Amino acid sequence: MDLPMTVDMELSRDDLPTEAPRPDVAAANPFVPRIAGVGTAGGATSYSQREVLDEIGVTDPKVRSVFLNSAIESRYLTLPPPGAGGRRESEPQGDLLDKHRRLAVEMGVRALESCLKRADAQLSDLRHLCCVTSTGFLTPGLSALVIRALGIDRHCSRSDIVGMGCNAGLNALGVVSGWATAHPGELAVVLCTEACSAAYAMDGTMRTAVVNSLFGDGAAAVALVAGPEPGPGARAAGPDAAGRAPGPRVLRFASTLIPEALDAMRYDWDRDLGRFSFFLDPQIPYVVGANAEVAVDRLLDGTGLRRGDVRHWLVHSGGKKVIDAVVVNLGLNRHDVRHTTGVLRDYGNVSSGSFLFSYERLVEENAVEPGDYGVLMTMGPGSTIETALVRW
Repeated sequence: MDLPMTVDMELSRDDLPTEAPRPDVAAANPFVPRIAGVGTAGGATSYSQREVLDEIGVTDPKVRSVFLNSAIESRYLTLPPPGAGGRRESEPQGDLLDKHRRLAVEMGVRALESCLKRADAQLSDLRHLCCVTSTGFLTPGLSALVIRALGIDRHCSRSDIVGMGCNAGLNALGVVSGWATAHPGELAVVLCTEACSAAYAMDGTMRTAVVNSLFGDGAAAVALVAGPEPGPGARAAGPDAAGRAPGPRVLRFASTLIPEALDAMRYDWDRDLGRFSFFLDPQIPYVVGANAEVAVDRLLDGTGLRRGDVRHWLVHSGGKKVIDAVVVNLGLNRHDVRHTTGVLRDYGNVSSGSFLFSYERLVEENAVEPGDYGVLMTMGPGSTIETALVRW
């Protein structure tokens, strides 16, 4: 596949993003959403890359090298049970859908409870729940299942974003930020829960090996509450009981679609296997890297900020080559993406919630100061780059 490696930098004023108020005109909207808490959860069993290779019986040196050179040390997975010969075989699509339902709810419940604890909130405070997933399809959606599992008020507003891929967590954050702004003082949560084990095949091909070497199970939740925008000279909010800075205000979003690379990442029906199968074009890291500058520059346009003014970068842990391409093209250093690489190392790619795993690590590091700016960035099928600008 020939994918675009360069982009047209000639942008007119009409091309500039209008997804959310710019920081310099935020006063036009008296309420701004703020991140109130975050929580994550993994699956039941963590495997090292070597253990995965042994468990699924991979002996091909080329395939093994894909796993062992991935910059991933461990991942949470729920592998298929051994068959009669002791070998783990691919599961039928129906069994995979059952696995997705079970794991997505289990991990989602734990991530949501952890998030609410961080936000010093109760289940009874929740007014909107948005669930994000790309590893299975359910009707009714995960939001209804999680509400039932936890006994959340049945009048809680809800939404589900299904099938958008690894970028979808930021798409959901944008939508729910709008809900929070329209309902000031009310608690909303975005819950990304991805049972990537429910999207695995065991066919021995290099296409499958690339996917199987990368993704892991995980869920992440982030809470939002909108409040008045502080005026000039207002004192910054103080730290919480644990000494951590309060969560950042979410200022704006920007999206970049790369239509020429629409088929470079896809999850579609494989007639030969009789199941869904994920495909990653080998060129996709370079396509994402080549478009990263445009995506971030559109986000910052009109704010008076330059990339060097951004202190915190929370990038989707899409894979070693993806992270390297973003670092090179944005002029970042390894310290800037330390949380991203740490999440990749310990969890693999957990799809839509990956950037929230990184955000949680930044919170625990307690390295932010009032006034700091941060950029959240996710990438996924489309091909798409989503970005958000936040300020503490």
